[in-house]
Amino acid sequence: MSIRHQGTIKWFSEDKGFGFITPQEGPDLFIHTNSFESRSFRGPNEGQLVSYQLIVGPKGFEAGQVRER
Repeated sequence: MSIRHQGTIKWFSEDKGFGFITPQEGPDLFIHTNSFESRSFRGPNEGQLVSYQLIVGPKGFEAGQVRER
């Protein structure tokens, strides 16, 4: 079972299809529109609480399998 982490949406642009999560610990994490587990979870709001798994992307760690909390 993979560890789920918690954080807050720092900002997200639906037009650009990406944004950033501020985790409880560590630097901000990139989040892509395809990172959301639910296709109905689009356009998260700034300050929204989420849970996610850490994945390794092309430029380092990023958030994957993101869920609303």
